[in-house]
Amino acid sequence: MEAQIKLHLDHGKFSYDVVYTERAGHAPELAREAANNGSAVVVAVGGDGTVNEVARGLLHTETALAILPKGSGNGLARHLQVPMALEGALRVLTQGTVKTIDSGSINGHPFFTTAGIGFDAYISSVFAGNKKRGLQSYVELVMKEVRSYRHLPVKASINGRVIDTDCFVMAFANAAQYGNNAYIAPEADIQDGLLDVCLVRKLDIIKALNLSYCMLTNQLAHADSAEYFKTKHVEVATEAPMMFHADGEYMGEAAAFDVQIQPLSLKVVTPQS
Repeated sequence: MEAQIKLHLDHGKFSYDVVYTERAGHAPELAREAANNGSAVVVAVGGDGTVNEVARGLLHTETALAILPKGSGNGLARHLQVPMALEGALRVLTQGTVKTIDSGSINGHPFFTTAGIGFDAYISSVFAGNKKRGLQSYVELVMKEVRSYRHLPVKASINGRVIDTDCFVMAFANAAQYGNNAYIAPEADIQDGLLDVCLVRKLDIIKALNLSYCMLTNQLAHADSAEYFKTKHVEVATEAPMMFHADGEYMGEAAAFDVQIQPLSLKVVTPQS
């Protein structure tokens, strides 16, 4: 990878350093240090977990995030239309433009594509310990676990309305997709200062098929399958602790959730319009 970067990067336009992380949580420190030292761009080479860590270190700074996608989902890179091939992504780095996007937080944990409670968080927790990675392994895991997972009661406050409901999934979307072009919130705008909330109350086979089809075709699911809300702030209380994730990374369990949008808080390098 480093040799390819040296080969394709415009050395006349950039001076750069290649820095490797040494542990989980190291990337935010490195990114913050680079921003404090006046770097124009910090490049995350990796998947959504790496991108999340680097982006966290760049929040509310003048330093832009660029992405060389190397993960299985690449949700933020796909939303920003960064090419998946290294040469194309490097071309965006050298010829792209900088824009400012929103970020979100769930119980203080920043996210840039999606966060959620319920089944998707449960899958994140199981997948984290899975030796096999990639889309096929993820789909196989979902198909195995979806039959036994049960919805749980929650109470959510959205736009002044209290919703007392069962919850199979409650997804909080800053960007439109989870990754792998699976669109959980097709109308999400990463610069509108709003979260798109997708609530799936209960899931049966018909709803599951409709939801899966719509996610893969970038359409809103039928109203019987999912409900959508746009908001700046969501509070959720649960009867028992529920698992939650941020950008697909399992964060733990909680019985109360505070989810907020952070408008125009991160600079990113994107392809020119």
